[in-house]
Order: sequence, then C-alpha cells, then structure tokens
Amino acid sequence: MKNADISSITQGVTLLAKKAKEAARELAVVGAGAKADALLKMANAIRAGKDKILEANAMDVAQAAKADLSKAFIDRLTLNEKRIEGIAEGLEHIARLADPVGEVIREWTADNGVKIKQVRVPLGVIGMIYEARPNVTPEAAALCLKSGN
Repeated sequence: MKNADISSITQGVTLLAKKAKEAARELAVVGAGAKADALLKMANAIRAGKDKILEANAMDVAQAAKADLSKAFIDRLTLNEKRIEGIAEGLEHIARLADPVGEVIREWTADNGVKIKQVRVPLGVIGMIYEARPNVTPEAAALCLKSGN
C-alpha cells in the first residue's frame, strides 16, 4: 500500500470517528422504546431487502472465489435466506432485551452520609475489526444501539 493510500484511509477513519463521537452524545440519551423500535425496523428492512442483500453477497462471494480464498473464508462470507432470517431474528431478540442504560447495579451510603450509586452508562464510540462475516455488522450495530453506544 502506498503512503498516499494510507494517508487517505487514515483521514477517512478519523472523519468517521469524529462523526461517531458527535452521534454518540445524541444516542446516549435515546429512550429504550425508540431504540427497540429502531431495531425492529432494522429487522424488517433486512427482510425487505433480502434479494438485494443476496445479490450483493453473491458478488462478494464470487470475488472471494476468484481471489482463491479458502473454503472456510467463503463459507463465513456467504449469506443465504436462512442466514438473513437469522440476522433479522437476532435484531428482534436484542430489541426485546431489557435496556441496560440507567440500570442501577448497586447503591450504598458512605460513612459521611453521601449516597452513591453505580449506574450503567454508554461507553461512547466502539470500534470493531472483523473479516468475512456479514452477519456481524447488524449484530454489532444492534448491541451498540441497545447499549447507547
């Protein structure tokens, strides 16, 4: 990879990270109902876009085969109707989970009378690196959304 390519990638990732940080402030205060609704809409959109998803995935799989990548890699990359339905069901499952944001884990009163609470809060921005698993993107996004990240 050339230095110009690396610089361009670095600039792109930096810009995305800045935008994600701005969005994280807004997402941190989104209510449980709105997050669950968004996840259910994502599941419906995946089902509705199944044909386009399979078409795009077929091109990815063909490219991987042309590059002579391993059968295991290609299997992880390959989507079918059953796997797409599994993705949608996974999003629905996450939508039904209790919202962790704001949950009081424990609380106590210090010797000086100060009341202390340990409360779950969003971390902010989460970055992930993975390969050849198209199901990971919606699942990771769903978990981040549910936890306000």
